[in-house]
Amino acid sequence: MDFTPTEEQTAAQGLAARIFRDLSTHERLVAAGTGTDTELWKELCAAGLTAAVEEIGLLGLVLLVEEQGRVTAQVPFASSCVYGLLAVAEHGTDEQRERLLPALRDGTEVAAGALPARGGIRADGEGRLSGSVPYVPWLRDASLVLVADAERRLWIVRTDGPGVATEPVETTAPWSAARLVLDGALGERLGGAGAPGERLGGAGAHEEGRVEATPAYEERRVEATPAYEEGRPYEDRRAREDARAYERVLAVSRIAFAGLQAGVCAGSLALAVAHTNTREQFGRPLSTKQAVLMRAADAHMDTEAIRVTAYEAAWRRDTGLPYRRQALTAAWWASEAGKRVVHAGQHLHGGTGADLDHPVHRHFLWGRQLDAHLGCGSEVLQELGELLASAEEPVREAATEEGAE
Repeated sequence: MDFTPTEEQTAAQGLAARIFRDLSTHERLVAAGTGTDTELWKELCAAGLTAAVEEIGLLGLVLLVEEQGRVTAQVPFASSCVYGLLAVAEHGTDEQRERLLPALRDGTEVAAGALPARGGIRADGEGRLSGSVPYVPWLRDASLVLVADAERRLWIVRTDGPGVATEPVETTAPWSAARLVLDGALGERLGGAGAPGERLGGAGAHEEGRVEATPAYEERRVEATPAYEEGRPYEDRRAREDARAYERVLAVSRIAFAGLQAGVCAGSLALAVAHTNTREQFGRPLSTKQAVLMRAADAHMDTEAIRVTAYEAAWRRDTGLPYRRQALTAAWWASEAGKRVVHAGQHLHGGTGADLDHPVHRHFLWGRQLDAHLGCGSEVLQELGELLASAEEPVREAATEEGAE
């Protein structure tokens, strides 16, 4: 394993660190409240960082969101890259990529994700979705939302479309979240292939929001595959492809948000180190106290565990190796170790840490939000145990699977 960033990844990380550091200041975060810093988002997109994610891979994205987490920058960077750029680039059809990716690259379209699937969304035979999701991070900023239905099929839904309602909700971290309510909303199947719904208009793709029918199953040429040779129906093969796409998108999102948690923890610990080095007790800095040193050392080791597991999972995905188990491992560390670190960061600030307006409290809120995001520690541990106990093949890149076959 070699997690050494490439020249391109290092350059992108350095640029992201500078932009986040210069623009995501405490004063701007206070002014933003629970909303998004739109000027920061525009600057990130203008610098080409959103578009760069396709080139620098998932490990590159982890490096970028790690810098975001250090300063708890309130932008939908991880969300739009994972549920928009990477999901469409990997699982979308050629037509979907051509239509949706340009606007996702330049930030004029923002994507959110209603994952994991909790059974609250149902799809009928015409590709219309009904149900609700209690909260979706960054949904208030999103023009597109990637929705997983009860059968773990992925659908792209426009947030301004008919039958779609969003109701603002406040979460532990100020992630511009909203409740998603669908009432016969039109969904576009990610990957197209036989999607019964209609194609959704993209930015500049259709005049006046016109939609066009997606080709039906019988209108698509299907090449011979082992599935057909064995006489298995097309629907079974499609269901397996849907399940595989869902697992991949969820695994990638867990890796990316683990990287975000690594940054949040690093930022919290950096604040604690600065505080304990300057705050004195009985004429000596707090950092010279053995209990303080041990608490900070434990938090550092936890932070490194989150970082290295996220790096490994991202590296494996980029190199075409199986990575679902590693994604769950990173998610577990992000949940269990992450909350320990942000608690330690607040504790090491003493009474100052109880100040709701202090920057360290923002890291605490983000750490607790990420603790339960995409599954709490016990949930992902159960999923990992079931995966290890089963004979199921782990998630890997499509190119590797085809080569193996």
